[in-house]
Amino acid sequence: MIASAALIAIFSSLLYGYIKNSLYQELEEQLIRQAKFLASTIPYHRSGTRLDSFYLENTLDINVEVTTQPKLIYGIRFNEYKENGRYYIQLLFPYNYREQTYLKLTKDITSVVTLLKKIYRIILIANILAFAFIILYAFVISKMLVTSITNLTNKLADMNEAMLKPIKIENLPVEFQPLGKSLNMLINRIQTFVKYQKELFIGVAHELKTPLAVMKLKNEVTLLKKRTPEEYIETIKLNIKTIDEMNNMVGNILKIGRQEGDQFEPPVEMDIIEYLKDKANNYRLLAEQEKKELITDLKPDHYVGTIQPTLLNHIIQNFVQNAIKFTPENGKIILKSSLVPDGLKIEVIDEGAGIDENMDLFAPFKRAGKKSGVGLGLFLAKSAADAMGVMIDIKNRKDGKGAVATILIPSTLACPITKKQK
Repeated sequence: MIASAALIAIFSSLLYGYIKNSLYQELEEQLIRQAKFLASTIPYHRSGTRLDSFYLENTLDINVEVTTQPKLIYGIRFNEYKENGRYYIQLLFPYNYREQTYLKLTKDITSVVTLLKKIYRIILIANILAFAFIILYAFVISKMLVTSITNLTNKLADMNEAMLKPIKIENLPVEFQPLGKSLNMLINRIQTFVKYQKELFIGVAHELKTPLAVMKLKNEVTLLKKRTPEEYIETIKLNIKTIDEMNNMVGNILKIGRQEGDQFEPPVEMDIIEYLKDKANNYRLLAEQEKKELITDLKPDHYVGTIQPTLLNHIIQNFVQNAIKFTPENGKIILKSSLVPDGLKIEVIDEGAGIDENMDLFAPFKRAGKKSGVGLGLFLAKSAADAMGVMIDIKNRKDGKGAVATILIPSTLACPITKKQK
């Protein structure tokens, strides 16, 4: 409000000053032209003489007399004064240099001053009205903002673990929609955490307790009576295998903690297509080791965006490794990208047996098929996707010959993304 009022006051002062200077400049130029005309056309007069008063006052609206000055004046001089309630402007114009006489032209400018006063009052009233409008506008905008903030606060205050609902962004002012999107991302992450936390804790306890119980039972059975060296070796090998499996699971659990730190990775601007091409070279070698083929179909040629590469790598790596795992020998895995109205879509297509679409594959310790694994990979991928604000999904292929894992990177992320296409 203060800044707007100051801006209006400065602009009004400049406008009034410009109007006043323009009017006075026109008056002065007019007097100078009249003085030049009189000096060049009228006969010589001595100092103290008034020139044809009736004609000048009624025709040119000026009073003219020849005068001298006690102090020599170089050039011309203007003087403004007030007398008997009226305003005058006076010009001293050199007339006879030998006798040092001047033409003194006096013009009544009361009408001009009155006009300027009216203009000043109009500008002043306009400023008052503008300032009143600014106050009203600021009050209305503040009321709207406070109402939106209050509504957001009330919605967040009423939420608990059992009543987490996304905020309706379309009902918010445009200025608050990015905040609403960020809050919805946070709510989505909280929903995922609340949904899977019990499964994660129970799964960890189960996955660790079962192999430990098997190891203990096997050792106890082995110690019941004397065994052959081969039987002891077999028991030790089984224990080592079980320990390796538990180490693998513990390593995956630790990835959850490390991924929480990756979520604070600063976003960087990168060409996502070039990033996929670089990763595809590594995945191609991994597929060849399994006697499978990785094919890439990446479009457009370039797609530059600001994103967190480590989290993106968590998702793509998991999808590609699963595709390689479930695709039979001599099969093909396709890494594909394409532009869609909402952003960039990345697909990993395999030739496996497909999935059970009724199963929540992103829950912790969920395993599909008979392949080995801890069951935390897709859970980690889902956590990374929620942190970035991208959408992921896994569906069966329409031809029934495998599954399609999809990553949709929207054009408006929490970290804004820009596109450059060639």
